[in-house]
Amino acid sequence: MGNPAAAQRLRLALDMYEAGERMQPQRLKRTHPQASGAEIDAELQTWRRHRPGATHGDCPGHPSPRFE
Repeated sequence: MGNPAAAQRLRLALDMYEAGERMQPQRLKRTHPQASGAEIDAELQTWRRHRPGATHGDCPGHPSPRFE
């Protein structure tokens, strides 16, 4: 069947990502109170593609050679 512990960790990681997705627009609205909805959406898209500290889309630091 698979590894239930690994599946649980994956589900937790996905849940945490979804929570971050829901919180980020609220943070952007607080930091840019004069921004329109379209501007917030554009900022959210930028955040998704270029998160600070995640230059390579994963986490701070050097990219992992694991998937090369």
